[in-house]
Amino acid sequence: MKEVGDVSEGNVIIVDGEPCRVKKVSSSMPGKHGHAKYSIEAEGIFDGKKRNLKEPSDSKVGVPNVEVKNGQVISLSDDSVQLMDLSSYDTFEISVPEELRGELEEGSEVKYIEAMGSRKIRVD
Repeated sequence: MKEVGDVSEGNVIIVDGEPCRVKKVSSSMPGKHGHAKYSIEAEGIFDGKKRNLKEPSDSKVGVPNVEVKNGQVISLSDDSVQLMDLSSYDTFEISVPEELRGELEEGSEVKYIEAMGSRKIRVD
């Protein structure tokens, strides 16, 4: 958990149950009986949806464990690939982002992101 007042651009936080990368943080002046209010604009890591959060500075927000891992492409289909994690040797199927369709080939290595039980091939 992290206080909303400590969140900055580029951090990953949980908004509406999804891990999101913070795009913009703005604050309002505190009133005479309260804390400063923070407005956070974030974008979902896995779904790309924009989400907003408005909370007092001392509210808590969840911080997911986001890992970047390496995988090897085992097999290809139209819009998904079977990857093998290069450290645990687990195999799983994952969808291929539009930008990488036609670019991947069997045996190639890719980086993927894993957080809160979801995975996504990383596009740099």
